[in-house]
Amino acid sequence: MSSTLPRTTKALVLRKSPPGRTPLFHDAVVQEQAIPPLKPGEVLVKMGAVAFNHRDLWIRKGMYPRIAIGSTFGADGAGTVIAAADPADPLLKQRVFLTPSHGWESDPNGPESNYGILGGGSFPALGTFAEYVVVPRAEVLQTPAHLTDEQIAAWPLGGSPRGGVFGLPNLWLYIHLCIRAVSLAAISRGDAVLITGIGGGVALLALQICVAMGASVYVTSGSQQKIDRAVKLGAKGGVLYSTASWPDELGTLLKQNRTTLASIIDSGGKEIMTSTSKYLKHGGRVVCYGMTAGPTISMTMREVMRGQQLIGTMMGSRADLVAATAFLAQHKIIPVVSVVLPSLEAAEEGFKMMEKGSQFGKIVVKVGDGAVKAHL
Repeated sequence: MSSTLPRTTKALVLRKSPPGRTPLFHDAVVQEQAIPPLKPGEVLVKMGAVAFNHRDLWIRKGMYPRIAIGSTFGADGAGTVIAAADPADPLLKQRVFLTPSHGWESDPNGPESNYGILGGGSFPALGTFAEYVVVPRAEVLQTPAHLTDEQIAAWPLGGSPRGGVFGLPNLWLYIHLCIRAVSLAAISRGDAVLITGIGGGVALLALQICVAMGASVYVTSGSQQKIDRAVKLGAKGGVLYSTASWPDELGTLLKQNRTTLASIIDSGGKEIMTSTSKYLKHGGRVVCYGMTAGPTISMTMREVMRGQQLIGTMMGSRADLVAATAFLAQHKIIPVVSVVLPSLEAAEEGFKMMEKGSQFGKIVVKVGDGAVKAHL
């Protein structure tokens, strides 16, 4: 590494919860770390922006597997390649974002090798919440020109669709997160789709992609303001899940538009199947990527006899992310950013916002003076 390049970096790292703290809540502290020398096939990225995911909060609560004390937080981040093991590497000076997981290249059924998501864990030993990150060059993708660092940082973990062909008349949308098994939600142009919990990063990306695909999207939220903002992004309408009658209110909305749900993209779990069954077509699919309402999902013989499917989903492959990013660029989709915090030192505010759940879009942190704007 050249003597003109930085030797150390600030990073937001996981520190063990003090004894006696109840409930358990690990600390997140900014500390100085050495930047390791570049090995063959590696690049050094000066980070411009990084983004929170719910898993960062779950890690602090000790509710995530393979947590590694001392590891750096963050699965999402973007910046500029400032050095490479190969001095002629074409990625030099290019704007890039990091792939949020390692070990899954292209197999449509699941990871080909040891699989892990960046940030806070034992594998990979890498997190994005740092000023500089050394990363295998194969694990960065070029940033679409229409997006800023802050915007693309809000994309990877929340937006890696699994497989499929984008932009064709019969379209397939694969929404992922990091909770359960890999699967798919089949959506065709003109389908009615329900997306629950609008305001979260994955739900908003699902809304934007479904709208771009020509689907009619309905949403739920605990906030009318979030529903109104979702309508501005292209949703047909929505209902408040905080009312016990929300499924019937959804049914009334669907009846007014003379349609039936083809698919549901859900972040909550619990009663999603039984609550929506009579408004979901025979053979309809419920794709669940989270458990914010509860860790179990109820299902009765009514859903079974109607052929309705419950499908769990997690992260997709690198090949899926490449295809999804091309779709993002083609349709000039801009991920929704709720707030941009000014520095790693302000990251604690991001954790508080995640706990409250009041954000509409992703919580992003600007890193140093590295954030680079889009070329429009």
